[in-house]
Amino acid sequence: MTGSQVEHQIEVISRAFELGIDHFDTAATYGNGASERALGHALSELKIHDRVQIGTKVRLTIDDLSDIESAVRRSCESSFERLGVDRVALLQLHNSVTASRGDLPASLSVRDVLGDRGVISAMEKMQQEGLIQACGFTGLGDMSSLDKILKARFFQSAQIPLNLLLLFSGSDATAGSVDVNYLELTRKCLEDQVAVIAIRIMAGGALTQHAPSPHTYKTKFFTLDVFERDSKRSEELAKILPSGVTPPTASIRYVLDTLQATTALIGFNCPEQVKEAVQASQHGPLEQEILGQLNNPRLAEKDYK
Repeated sequence: MTGSQVEHQIEVISRAFELGIDHFDTAATYGNGASERALGHALSELKIHDRVQIGTKVRLTIDDLSDIESAVRRSCESSFERLGVDRVALLQLHNSVTASRGDLPASLSVRDVLGDRGVISAMEKMQQEGLIQACGFTGLGDMSSLDKILKARFFQSAQIPLNLLLLFSGSDATAGSVDVNYLELTRKCLEDQVAVIAIRIMAGGALTQHAPSPHTYKTKFFTLDVFERDSKRSEELAKILPSGVTPPTASIRYVLDTLQATTALIGFNCPEQVKEAVQASQHGPLEQEILGQLNNPRLAEKDYK
């Protein structure tokens, strides 16, 4: 990474902090640790490590499943080293959860999460040691398995794919899940006082009408065909929304105010995007007239393949 790229990252994070954003999300698998290193460096340069909340994630591989508890701890300790911290506010399970291992790419079973020396066991011990403050899971997999995870009453947060395109279909069988209705999962989490962390607010860039990222061509979770379908949906949204309301800003307002998500994770490329997102979050819920147009059954039934 060049010096100018590093300076650009620092500028974006500095602007976000100035505008009141104090939760920063990363993961061990983002760039094979590069994201954590970059965030740690930026926070160190800005001298705000102790003034922000850091959330990171652990994704277990097939090689980790013989000793899940140890693998979770190793991943967490490696994240600490890259971030330059000795604790984080939030550690999240990055794998989806299904009835059996491998029902979806990289999915864990409910037993892997809840069983002896499983994910919860590891996280609970690290909480007791003061290494992590809160624990979360990813709302991907199958609904029955995620219900069991919720009923365990352990996790304090759930990251769930939420964006304006859910008005076309509350569930999405092609996006890392088999039968999960993300709107229903959001409702259940909020009822159980589990914080909802909205992810994919921009549908991987489809709502911004950007070209697919290199990651989109490689991922097993939100694949190129999903991106292309959502890009077509975004074009349709742009025709329906009133002048001055763009799909990205409408999506932020829908997620934070209509769905009442606890927080929204948005990737920024420049300080201007940070400002635009903050301004969108301050506009309040989408008007009922807009929601009425978007809830048109004909749109939901339209073939976007």
